[in-house]
Amino acid sequence: MTPTPYDELNALLTDLVRRASSVLGDNFHGAYVQGSFALDAGDLQSDCDFLVTTRAPLTAEQEAGIRALHDEIPTRPGHWTHHLEGSYAVADELRSVSSLGRAWLFVDHGWREMSWSTHCNSEVARWITRERGITLAGPGPQSVIDVVPPSALRSAMKEQIPRLLDDLATWVSLDLAWGQRYAVTTYARMLYTLETAEVASKAGALIWAHAALDPAWQPLLEQTFLDRPLGFDPDATARPGSVAQTRAFARYAESLAAG
Repeated sequence: MTPTPYDELNALLTDLVRRASSVLGDNFHGAYVQGSFALDAGDLQSDCDFLVTTRAPLTAEQEAGIRALHDEIPTRPGHWTHHLEGSYAVADELRSVSSLGRAWLFVDHGWREMSWSTHCNSEVARWITRERGITLAGPGPQSVIDVVPPSALRSAMKEQIPRLLDDLATWVSLDLAWGQRYAVTTYARMLYTLETAEVASKAGALIWAHAALDPAWQPLLEQTFLDRPLGFDPDATARPGSVAQTRAFARYAESLAAG
């Protein structure tokens, strides 16, 4: 079985596992696809999220080798070489929610420089990897990652929903068309998790929200869903009225989280 519908991406993932295991040697434990592709919803607008697990913390030499690998990948031709995103985690840290929020060596999509980040060490990322993750190498994810309690997922959403707009403002503007769509989609995903204690893809969450939430939000949700194939355009501004509607949707989501 191939991990994704894209031959170029599958070849890149195969090479990533080969090169990472060569750098890590006996410290290599496993590799998994998470994110949209694990949720069977990845497309050309998606990043490909991965998680590589190790048996022990990276040595200085191993960290340097992994950094060199991800510095080189975006220099290759192709689409997916610019859209890999993921972390390197010690497998034992996935056993307990007590290690949630611990920083792992992380590469953001399109970047050549890695950083230590909590990006992939969240309740949502763990749930996706455990329940839907695609194994590229090593043991199955359910034998590596402990169950993420529903209460932990719901608590995370109650904490994150009220601060989402402020967090987004640090790196993207709602006046940008992509930013406006991202905000609506993220609120829909958070509300889905708050309701179900599971995680949905971007498209799946919008479809759920359209059916499950107050019908007053259906036009905004439809606009967001239908405009998703437009992708990221730094010159495209949000549709007239959509920013005000998005801010109102944020207040609605906050009221549900508080309730």
